Amino acid sequence: MFSFKDIIGQATVKERLTHEVCEGRIPHAQLFCGPAGAGKLALALAYARYLCCPNRNEKDACGTCPSCVKWDKLIHPDVHFAFPIVKNAKTKKEVCDDYIAEWRRLLLGTPYFNLNHWLDEMGNENGQAIIYARESDEITRKLSLKSSQGGYKIVIVWLPEKMHETCANKLLKLLEEPPRETVFLLVSENPDKILPTILSRTQRINIPKIEETDMAEALSQKYGVQPKDSATIAHLANGNFVTALETIHLNEENELFFNWFVSLMRLSYQRKIREMKQWSEQLASIGRERQKNFLAYCQRMIRENFVYNLHCKQMNYMTLQEQEFAVRFAPFVNERNVMGIMNELSEAQIHIEQNVNARMVFFDFALKMIVLLKQ
Repeated sequence: MFSFKDIIGQATVKERLTHEVCEGRIPHAQLFCGPAGAGKLALALAYARYLCCPNRNEKDACGTCPSCVKWDKLIHPDVHFAFPIVKNAKTKKEVCDDYIAEWRRLLLGTPYFNLNHWLDEMGNENGQAIIYARESDEITRKLSLKSSQGGYKIVIVWLPEKMHETCANKLLKLLEEPPRETVFLLVSENPDKILPTILSRTQRINIPKIEETDMAEALSQKYGVQPKDSATIAHLANGNFVTALETIHLNEENELFFNWFVSLMRLSYQRKIREMKQWSEQLASIGRERQKNFLAYCQRMIRENFVYNLHCKQMNYMTLQEQEFAVRFAPFVNERNVMGIMNELSEAQIHIEQNVNARMVFFDFALKMIVLLKQ
């Protein structure tokens, strides 16, 4: 667990990381970024373990020294985590360490997960998670302590784009004047939302999508999926191992999103205003993070249905259920309206992030779809 050998694919990135350590070229701040489900967090964890291991070889940590034994349980005293949380005044959970037990439990299950899974683990699936201002004080305090193992002190920040502005500015000061033998590993899915001054002080490591063959092999060997099924799942996942895992576990949320999407398209085409209003109210009740996820799902479905018209199977990434719907729906997504629909979805996403009334956002989008589908 948390070794380079456990990571799916990404041979080039692994080779680069180990090579730099072997040559003694270890930047004090690195930014792991790339598409969702590519294994950014898994790579950051394996790299941190590699740095901590006194008996590392050219390719991986030894796996048996006291440092590696602590890593197996995620209790290494010189490794600190920062991640988005939802404050809970009742239980007085206000900093990341208050959620460290849940964080370890999720990571020990698999380092391939997304924000939604983390919100579920915290029991706050309807909350908006951020890295609060107070977290920067916690990081500063931890880094002021001596390294207990005599090696590097490592801070892994998952989703730094979720940092409160005050927290980001304080972290910037640490990056400008880093404590001795300290390494910051930032793991981001939206680096464009990180302070430009923070970006300029990190070495960026772009992590590509996982190759289909690597993913299919991992699904067969680690999860016992039949070779034929693993190839199909790997293609549908489109480089995202989180999606592949959700496909294996029959992701109920995807099923729900599909039904909501189909319902909206049918109601808009039939101009059933009252039912569209009820649909909007239903969406308004599910929590901001899930609303954003649903809008992202809609964007994917519009893209896939537009591409479906080109009759290139290898370019489509839909489940069988989605493909069956596309047979009838795809002709309504064409060059005259596809950009308009995508623009409206992007605008709705921005409004949801800005805490605009969700009922109004979804009803407005539904009404606009009436016009767009007729083009």
